[in-house]
Amino acid sequence: MLHVDLDQFIAAVEVLRRPELAGRPVIVGGRGDPTERAVVSTASYEARAFGVGSGMPLRIAARKVPDAVILPVDQEAYLAASETVMAALRAQPGATVQVLGWDEAFVGIKTENPESYARQVQAAVLERTLLQCSVGIGDTLVRAKVATGFAKPAGVFRLTAGNWLGVLGSRPTKDLWGVGSKVSGRLAKLGIKTVAELASTDPQHLIPEFGPKMGPWYAELGRGDGASVVDDTPWVARGHSRETTFQRDLTDPAQVDDAVRELTARVLEDVLAEGRPVIGLTLKIRYAPFVTTTRARKIPDTSDRSEILAGALDLAAGIEAGRPIRLLGLRAEMAMPDDARQGHTPTRGGW
Repeated sequence: MLHVDLDQFIAAVEVLRRPELAGRPVIVGGRGDPTERAVVSTASYEARAFGVGSGMPLRIAARKVPDAVILPVDQEAYLAASETVMAALRAQPGATVQVLGWDEAFVGIKTENPESYARQVQAAVLERTLLQCSVGIGDTLVRAKVATGFAKPAGVFRLTAGNWLGVLGSRPTKDLWGVGSKVSGRLAKLGIKTVAELASTDPQHLIPEFGPKMGPWYAELGRGDGASVVDDTPWVARGHSRETTFQRDLTDPAQVDDAVRELTARVLEDVLAEGRPVIGLTLKIRYAPFVTTTRARKIPDTSDRSEILAGALDLAAGIEAGRPIRLLGLRAEMAMPDDARQGHTPTRGGW
């Protein structure tokens, strides 16, 4: 199986539209105004060389690279480019394509020479879109995904059971797909700092810290094991979310109430179009200067707007009074159809 990952996708799409930006540091985020509150969506390799990364506040990114070209997010352009890329992947002989997002997908194939097939894929994407991609080859989805990191930019790399520990064994656990800095910190407290140490850990020893599901799952990640089937069943969203970063902190309860009502209305537009009832709500609150917390609750299955709004307002009632708020977000989780594809990528709840 292959993992195809487009290189600096959003920035690359922008450079295609503006060829004069080639070779320059390009940062995409928000409305393209670093004086506003927004975060970096992506940065070109030239900007990343200065330490700019996704999720960084746009104003900090602008300080790091004063001569960067800062552009607003254009989701429609990225979606159109993504659809063209995925069509190019599906056109490859014998390919089963499992889309992971705008800029990445698994491709299942049968071939005696996966490296040659990977280069064929790269050539097809380049010819169709003028975009470069990196390809990881693996005997599990996890190994293919991790292999892509060693292929960037525009290269091909293979990881299998045979070379997994040789390549990754001495690396920190946070280098694994699905293990971030917080989980790696918790693993370190158990004396597990490297991928090899995690791979050799008895899964039962992780259960007290991570629980009966996640403990064995992290041990499996350490070995690079897991699913080895590419599934092209269309993915069904588990939920929809919206969030707003306020240019001025909200401090008035009436402002917060209005903001929650507006967020709920926007989320409901997405959810009700799916035709599935809402079963849970999560409210994200980011207090000034940058402290984020969430409040969640399950609700009885409903498609009633007033009941969903009532649930959102009930969550908002737990917001700390008088504490300035810089961001609010709302996610509505929906009931899943019986024939939905089961997530088998390394995230806590699928995608």
